[in-house]
Amino acid sequence: MTDPLTGRVRAAVSAVTDPELRRPLGDLDMVRGIAVDDGVAAVGIALTIVGCPAADRIEREVRDAAASVSGIHSVDVTVGVMSPDERRSLTEKLRGGRAKREMPFGPDSLTRVIAVTSGKGGVGKSTVTANLAVALAARGLRVGLVDADVHGFSIPGLLGLVDADGLPPAPTKLDDLILPPVAYGVKVISIGMFLRRPGEDAAGAVAWRGPMLHRTVQQFLTDVFFGDLDVLLLDMPPGTGDVAISVGQLLPHADVLVVTTPQAAAADVAVRSGLVARQTGQRPIGVIENMAAMTLPDGTVLDLFGAGGGEAVARALSTQGNEVPLLASVPLSTALRTGGDDGRPVVIAQPDDPAARAIEAAAAALAVRPRGLAGKPLPLGV
Repeated sequence: MTDPLTGRVRAAVSAVTDPELRRPLGDLDMVRGIAVDDGVAAVGIALTIVGCPAADRIEREVRDAAASVSGIHSVDVTVGVMSPDERRSLTEKLRGGRAKREMPFGPDSLTRVIAVTSGKGGVGKSTVTANLAVALAARGLRVGLVDADVHGFSIPGLLGLVDADGLPPAPTKLDDLILPPVAYGVKVISIGMFLRRPGEDAAGAVAWRGPMLHRTVQQFLTDVFFGDLDVLLLDMPPGTGDVAISVGQLLPHADVLVVTTPQAAAADVAVRSGLVARQTGQRPIGVIENMAAMTLPDGTVLDLFGAGGGEAVARALSTQGNEVPLLASVPLSTALRTGGDDGRPVVIAQPDDPAARAIEAAAAALAVRPRGLAGKPLPLGV
């Protein structure tokens, strides 16, 4: 029989959350022997892999959790590593019965998938996507973000997922599962996390064509363990090329959010990206206009890129019975730009900035449509 004090220590330690898997240690079978003798708690835990990047944090939080139990005066934590069989059992548990390489975001998934497109480069699509993901996470949603812009990846830097050299961290691998790093509550994966080589101080460039691009996107969607998400955002590359076609094939049920600037040239191309997405079965759900007019300190308005582009795209993509709204008009903002350079999204760093408020409005509009069971087959037995 376990004495009550030992049981309380085990319960406290078991409730500590693994920062990568986002589940309690008890659910992950990572808690080992626990003993209490004269107010001293001896706690054993097993990490998933040798060199786990979250090891120090887990050990610290386990120690704090045990020490918080009334009657415990000191804590001794022993850290071990799971055996291959234990890791295999854990990966099977994480998959929840899914086979290897099986897509978890198919039509029957309760995760809402939103592909953010622009058609034209240089409109700030990635900046908008990163801030939108953070704003949704701040609302309590479980959010994943796939940097599908393989050739021009920028999401890790925008979210501060870089080291002193400006390079993204390598994701942790649990057997054949890839655990995405987390920034501001958002689980993130990007090709930039796989390109750093030992001894190099810069991320490599990607010069891939169709088959390799398709395989990369497919692997991001099947081999990365995002867990149970409310929303999965995809930062799409400019244009309507290989990646757009691959995402259309892999996620034909995805919603599409179109980003443009007020300029007519950008708006015309943005419309094409929405139309191509619709051809694959995806559904445009809204438009965000970036780099819109800003109000200067003296009260004058600077519309550097003109006006009306967002509304024009929304009108062009709207059809009878399916109106595509202009969700937000994000003004030119120094805070938005510096936040991206510093890896501190403006919605967190300066929430009162006009750009932050506009993006937050878009997040609010998207968040009112939570995932639901309507039209989803339920696995009910007879």
